[in-house]
Amino acid sequence: MRALAAMHAGKKQLGLDDDTWRVMLMRVTGKSSARDMTETERNRVVEELRAKGFKPGFRPASKGGRTRLEGKFVPKLHALWIAGWNLGVVRDRDDKAMIAFVQRQTGLDHVRFLHDPADAARAIEGLKGWLGRAAGVDWSDGNHLPAWLRCDGAKVALAQWHRLTPGDEHSVRASIAGFRRFVMETARPIDQMQPRDWIPVMNTLGERVRRVV
Repeated sequence: MRALAAMHAGKKQLGLDDDTWRVMLMRVTGKSSARDMTETERNRVVEELRAKGFKPGFRPASKGGRTRLEGKFVPKLHALWIAGWNLGVVRDRDDKAMIAFVQRQTGLDHVRFLHDPADAARAIEGLKGWLGRAAGVDWSDGNHLPAWLRCDGAKVALAQWHRLTPGDEHSVRASIAGFRRFVMETARPIDQMQPRDWIPVMNTLGERVRRVV
């Protein structure tokens, strides 16, 4: 397989979008278009693709529809990204926007290459830090917290609630009481909530948050 054809086959097999592809080409060769490269430069790109898992001649079965992101740390990152969307901080919920954030945090071309726990921690903690600063999510944990508030979904939902019901310190107790009622009406009593139960709560509050921020 000639280098140019191998490049395009590798791009397709690894599921790289156009922005991720151009970033990788620039990093490897200093050029953003394969047409402008020498054959030596194209071969360098192919070697880079091989290092990332490209297998020439392998043809994955077509599943149709949108390509699903894969990777050990993707579920956690995706959950946080959607939380940011529901908090009104993330303006683009598309996977490409999340991938671009991970690129900035780690220097990796795509989340599928996120294997090192240290790199994953930089991306996850960077995202949590952003949501904490921009939306007031308190990620602290400990035995001093009620059991229901030790779940990340609860922390996000409570931050959403505070964004929708701002007030002075005197009103905090009333706000928490209102939050408890809302959770019970949307899902179940707050002390019975499981991690998955927070998803409809966050989504419902997210619709409200996005209308006002």
